[in-house]
Amino acid sequence: QVQLVESGGGLVQAGGSLRLSCAASGRTASTAAMGWFRQVPGKEREFVARVSRGGGFRIYADSVEGRFTISRDNANDTVFLQMDSLKFEDTAVYFCVADPSGLTTTDIYRATRYPYWGQGTQVTVSS
Repeated sequence: QVQLVESGGGLVQAGGSLRLSCAASGRTASTAAMGWFRQVPGKEREFVARVSRGGGFRIYADSVEGRFTISRDNANDTVFLQMDSLKFEDTAVYFCVADPSGLTTTDIYRATRYPYWGQGTQVTVSS
């Protein structure tokens, strides 16, 4: 089991920055690949970013590439999402996710790949 708790969401103006944090706990937390998804009402959850167990491999959705940075601190079992140059369309509930398998396959962009989810944190970008 892996427990995930997000923090750091809030209201920011377009062009601004926010940093999300995700505290992980549980037996497999430090060996899991970690990531972020987001969701707006009426739409499916959307892949945002993923980082490998060791932190050396990162992948991003095209919509956030170059603006968002995912990182992890394995000593403290924490994952971060630094969000810069925020746009109105980044407004969503952001979820931290964990994938204990750690395997990089074509379905890493699918929500069903991740068995563990946090409760979500709201990010609102005003235009």
